[in-house]
Amino acid sequence: MQPTRNDPVEKIRAQLDHPIVDGDGHLIEFIPQVRDFLVELAGEEVAQRFDRLSTGGRLARQVPWEKRRELGMTRFAWWGLPTRNTLDRATAMFPQLMYQRLDELGIDFALLFPTYGLTVTALDDEEVRRASARAYNRYYAEFYAGYRDRLEPVAAIPMFTPEEAIAELDYAVGELGLKAVMLSGVIPRPVPGAEHVRGARWLDTLAHDSDYDYDPVWQRCQELGVSPTFHSSGQGWGTRVSRSSYVYNHIGNFATAGEAACRSIFLGGVPRRFPKLRFAFLEGGVAWAANLYSDILGHYAKRGGGNVAHYDPANLDREHFEALLQEYAPAAFRERADRLDEALLMLSDPEEDREVTDEFAQSGIESAEDVKQIFEEQFFFGCEADDPMNAIAFDTAKIPQGAKLRAVFASDIGHWDVPDCRNVLVEAWELVENGHLNARDFRAFTCDNALAMFSATNPDFFADTAVADTLPAPE
Repeated sequence: MQPTRNDPVEKIRAQLDHPIVDGDGHLIEFIPQVRDFLVELAGEEVAQRFDRLSTGGRLARQVPWEKRRELGMTRFAWWGLPTRNTLDRATAMFPQLMYQRLDELGIDFALLFPTYGLTVTALDDEEVRRASARAYNRYYAEFYAGYRDRLEPVAAIPMFTPEEAIAELDYAVGELGLKAVMLSGVIPRPVPGAEHVRGARWLDTLAHDSDYDYDPVWQRCQELGVSPTFHSSGQGWGTRVSRSSYVYNHIGNFATAGEAACRSIFLGGVPRRFPKLRFAFLEGGVAWAANLYSDILGHYAKRGGGNVAHYDPANLDREHFEALLQEYAPAAFRERADRLDEALLMLSDPEEDREVTDEFAQSGIESAEDVKQIFEEQFFFGCEADDPMNAIAFDTAKIPQGAKLRAVFASDIGHWDVPDCRNVLVEAWELVENGHLNARDFRAFTCDNALAMFSATNPDFFADTAVADTLPAPE
């Protein structure tokens, strides 16, 4: 296939002095090959259970409407890939075609996340989950081996337990040589006592209040030089449980999942214990991150460290309060002054465990500046090209403390929200055309932030790639 000119892209590229790094594109796996790998690894019986993923929509349609609530069934993705645009459908599936079209798309280097492999991180069936992860990761390593100077496939790492996560990290990174990994930041687990009720799940966010210690996973990531990236779905949680509408469940779901993982990792103190790691929360944009950052600062100012003592019942001047009651309270209140303890108890219990009143203690932060440092240096946020809210990341006049968040350009090539992958760079450039980003911001968005995200944990990440000689612009 001969390269095709893309005049709008060429016009944009002529104005840039830097490459374009796609921090979150997608590949579409050729399932027959994955299945054959799975048979080799785990046998035909496990492969047949794997087959149910492909036919899940068909099976779900057979379940009576009223039974779906009981089973915790919600409407998930359907018609989620381009078909009218046949070339794009094939581009995401065939590595050589994607490689040949990169210049047409205006992309120099792309991280390619799984599509069908996304399911690996959420499968309840442990045997299928672990075997599938291994089969998919072998697929990524073997079939993209000749294209990794411009295309880097991302390994799928199941996180149901620290042990299985470490085992797959060692295989995918240690043995296969993959350099980027995708984790699930939230694991739905059965509610104790209701293990057989499919809809009864609580959400384990891995770092805060988990039943497992995931520090060995973060430690292994640091040792292997991989940045944990989270590509979780929030569909099926909270209000996103419609039985009839995928759109209803899909809107905002990646932001919800990213926020849950980010909040947990922050409050769980993971960035402070592992300062060399960089964490990416993908496909949900950055607007939620600006809100979370601001909200954490607000909570810390009032409830962090010693600030929570402002609400300690022991600090109430009881004599002054009783005098105010006698002077200002209605007669009915004064008649019940002997029951003042009852009036003051709710939300002000003096018997709270004082060992745990500082709910920021586990986070390891000691100041608002610490919060800013983590959000500016260790957290990264995948932003789809057509999201106008991406500009918030660079609006230091509106974000507290003048922080600038690390928005990372993400094409999402291969999925339904990209009807024509020739337009992704054009859509991202609209923020410049409309005056929301300047050239420096656009460079950070489409190049420097992605470089920092991966090279901070692995300085050689981009060695021998098309962007090997690119250095981030000075701050």
